[in-house]
Amino acid sequence: MPAGTMFAKFKSTNVAAATTSQSVAEGNPITQYFEIGKPVACAGPELAWRIHDAYRKSDNKECSVFIFEKKVAEKLHKPRRKETITELLKSSVKTLERFRHPRILQIYHTVEESADTLAFASEPIFASLSNVLAFHESKTYDNANVPAAGAAAGAAAGASPAQTQGTAGVQPQRPAHAKEYSFLDMELKYGFLQLTEALAYLHYSGHVIHRNVCPSSVLITKRGIWKLAGMEYVERMNETDLNSSIPCPPWSNRVSKMAQPNLDFMAPETQSTSKCSLLSDMFSLGMVICAVFNNGRPLIQAGNSTSNYAKQMETLDDMVHKLMPRLPIALQEATSRMASRDATARPTAQLLQLIKYFIDPAINALKFLDVVNMKDTQQKSQFYKTTLIEAMPVIPRKLWWQTIWPMLKSEINNNEVLAAVLQPVMLFVQEATHFEYDALMSATMKIVYNTPKSIQASVTILENLHLIIEKTKPEDVTTDIMPMLFCSFDGSTIQVQSAAVVAVANVFDSIDELSIRRMVLPKVKLVFEKNITDPKIVQNVLMCIERVMDRMERAQVMEEVLPLLANIRIPDPDIIMRTVRIYHKLFVDKSYGLSVETMATNVLPLLIPHTVNPALNFEHYCYLLEVLQQMLEAIDRQQRNKLKLDNLSMASPERHRTLRHQFSTDNMNAPPFNIPNLRIDQRKTSSAEDMARKNSGGSGMLGGWWFGCSPSSPDSNFLRVGNVFPNRRLSDNTLMTPKIRIAPSCASSPGGTPGSGLPTRRHSSIGPQERRGSAINLSPPTYGGARGSSGSSLSVPSTSVYVKSPLLYSQKQGGSMPNTSSSVPFLLSSSMQSIRSRRQSTVLSSGPLGSGSGILQQLGSGMVRQLTSVSGTVSPVPLLRVNGARNSISHSHTNVRKCPSLNITFSQ
Repeated sequence: MPAGTMFAKFKSTNVAAATTSQSVAEGNPITQYFEIGKPVACAGPELAWRIHDAYRKSDNKECSVFIFEKKVAEKLHKPRRKETITELLKSSVKTLERFRHPRILQIYHTVEESADTLAFASEPIFASLSNVLAFHESKTYDNANVPAAGAAAGAAAGASPAQTQGTAGVQPQRPAHAKEYSFLDMELKYGFLQLTEALAYLHYSGHVIHRNVCPSSVLITKRGIWKLAGMEYVERMNETDLNSSIPCPPWSNRVSKMAQPNLDFMAPETQSTSKCSLLSDMFSLGMVICAVFNNGRPLIQAGNSTSNYAKQMETLDDMVHKLMPRLPIALQEATSRMASRDATARPTAQLLQLIKYFIDPAINALKFLDVVNMKDTQQKSQFYKTTLIEAMPVIPRKLWWQTIWPMLKSEINNNEVLAAVLQPVMLFVQEATHFEYDALMSATMKIVYNTPKSIQASVTILENLHLIIEKTKPEDVTTDIMPMLFCSFDGSTIQVQSAAVVAVANVFDSIDELSIRRMVLPKVKLVFEKNITDPKIVQNVLMCIERVMDRMERAQVMEEVLPLLANIRIPDPDIIMRTVRIYHKLFVDKSYGLSVETMATNVLPLLIPHTVNPALNFEHYCYLLEVLQQMLEAIDRQQRNKLKLDNLSMASPERHRTLRHQFSTDNMNAPPFNIPNLRIDQRKTSSAEDMARKNSGGSGMLGGWWFGCSPSSPDSNFLRVGNVFPNRRLSDNTLMTPKIRIAPSCASSPGGTPGSGLPTRRHSSIGPQERRGSAINLSPPTYGGARGSSGSSLSVPSTSVYVKSPLLYSQKQGGSMPNTSSSVPFLLSSSMQSIRSRRQSTVLSSGPLGSGSGILQQLGSGMVRQLTSVSGTVSPVPLLRVNGARNSISHSHTNVRKCPSLNITFSQ
């Protein structure tokens, strides 16, 4: 069995051994300082170092412990070589301690030796690059046809027929030391840059050549940082000329493999000329890059055979050329030059850092984060608040938790930079899932809540409290967050108090109602009273009240909030609008019980002056005016209803009524008016046909009432309207006429009526198609004289038609007798002339008092006076008749007086 196969088999069984970790290091002094856990990886020459998880007993700091069992060398090598390997590994740890750099593995505890083991402690390690590449290499075996692919690969690599035959028929098993991990493109870019920086430090600061840059010498920390180790074979450079070559031993089969560098990554000049330079390390770095993009397999697979190495080196240029398409374009040229057999074509570590591939803002932020502990407080604060915040959106989330969060977590206890660190921490809180927050952030945030903080740190926490509560478990909110919030109100600084008010406004849903009433509102009022002239704090207080008032008792709102609003005197537009919104909310929600008295005395006097505030824009002004109008309308409506219920006279609610309508008789309030000795019989409906038939019976009698029925007709006592108007519709001729009989009034009150005031009757309930009778004041006529007198009880000035009657007597024959009665009512304001000027077709259908008025309303459109005779006696008018015949006059057996325009005849 080849030695390489035997050693690989041993390594697999060794890493997977079931022995306890503590028993492996038993007897080593390092166990006094560290608690050692399970093995997680391996590294170093031939993967001799086993890496265990551990933590330091003194401070519980996480770390890793490297353990080398000396019996491994005894089994693989002659006993005399055991001490050589042990001394080589011890010296490598001493060299790592001497070179302290962010890209070099950091040692926590120096190497300790016992009879069976070597051990030292370092920063926490996830795996070596060799462990990860072993996993990627095994994946290619799982996905390929192993017999064909294995033979082809062996032949292409120059493997011996025996080796090819050994791998052709059997599928390789995944090595036990393989570590499952997948690299992101940014991880690879940053990892290559970190190795370049490590070599630049060794070459130009340490003045040494590493000589063993290979995957087993590259360690990946739990933060994802690539660290260079494996200092077993370093050589001191020429101090006078750093670029000059120095002698070094080539790889030899006569020396233990563990005591020599990895042949697959060795520079060709070392093997051919026994010389090396800093460019030899650049060749090894180029081969590491090629192995990463070649699914974990190195381009040269010599199998610890110098002859195989020499053969494959001849075809190296072709293999590199075929591999280039897998590499990023910006890295192809540099990698091909580093893997060149000509050492002069290779770039130095300083030049390699400057290629375009490594120019990336995210990479720059990660670089600064690795060395942030070396910076002063001001540089740290600037980085956390600005640079890191700007770079985080382009950094993959995997690196957030793997690389950035551990550094932020370590800075939480540094009160000097805590305020700056909390800026990216809040971004983590916002973007984290509930699972990520519970698993990775919850414990750290509890430390933040319970430790003393600077003013700015407290403000940052309070301003983002709603984000924290959204991810925190409810029980933790009650026990950890709310006490911190309530204590913030008691702070002595305005900034913290204002931030606490903002926090309450943002998280009021998470605060129980009892705490709002007993804790929040009193503390918010206290902050307001102390800073009543500070516009920012007043605005924050109003925002808080606006949001929490729904969770408060209604009485408490009226007792506590309204006085607070009344004390605001700052004319800032934002403050005014918040105040108006709160008032409007109280007004709209009737459950608050904002009365019209409170609006009129406490609210409107505060808001109305702001209508002329020059700081308000048009939108603000319109909203303010709208709220004021709503409140005024509510007050108006309330007061009108109240006054009406109290029987108080109120003006009509319409705002823009004309002067004529305001002072018309329709709106005059008068006591009830009664006609003496008036009896109204049951109404009788007369259709157009009935009226035509009745009118036809008396059409030949000139002495009839305007071609109506004779006075002896049974219906002679009815008030009737004829249908002789040419433009009227038949549907307009249906009337509901009352039967009116008037007895002579008493002599003690000639021409008078019971009561006093204006006899007004409104017919607002009559529709356009209804024709109803109306009660009018028909006092008995006085005796008059000739035609020119005005002695009738129905006297229409300038439009009357005078009728001779022996019963009527007047002292004057040529004109109207002056009105000497103090009780003469003026029924309506329009004259008979206005009625005559109207069309006959509208006399009955649309009178001057509105559409659909009754016939007696049309009659009332003239002015009716009641006159008395000289003797003071009154003669009754027993009958008033309206006929539907022509406008003609008949003086048969009775004295007649008529109104032609209304087709009305008065007879005694």
